[in-house]
Amino acid sequence: MSIEKVKAYFQTKGIAERIQEFEISSATVALAAQAVNCEESRIAKTLSFHMKEKVILVVAAGDTKIDNAKYKAEFGTKAKMLSFDEAEALTGHAVGGVCPFAVNQGVETYLDVSLKRFRTVFPACGSANSAIELSLEELEEYSDFVKWVDVCKQNTY
Repeated sequence: MSIEKVKAYFQTKGIAERIQEFEISSATVALAAQAVNCEESRIAKTLSFHMKEKVILVVAAGDTKIDNAKYKAEFGTKAKMLSFDEAEALTGHAVGGVCPFAVNQGVETYLDVSLKRFRTVFPACGSANSAIELSLEELEEYSDFVKWVDVCKQNTY
């Protein structure tokens, strides 16, 4: 199970005990915000995309949407999300628990600047009922991200 992979990964980092598991689903931004008791914008949603021959993840604030023009300008291709059936096989995590930790080899992670307005955010941990609160510095460190990008629509943040 994917949460077990994330727990094992975070065990090597000394923070596995910080993973929160819930009795309720946290599979959507709204449900995750209820589970951790925060505003939806602080949920660090992880979106998975096909990019030519590889898969990439974009971690963005929960209140944002991908801006197709910005995405194409950044990555040189149209945004094409993985299907529900492809997500687990290609990223290592099922929809609802996709996260930037303990992903399949070759999957690249990008962090969207929409997250920079927060001191801490809540990404999932590989299951549809888990999360961890991380500072942006911790998110950078533990996600093994490639770089910060600006691929979401401007919001009122």
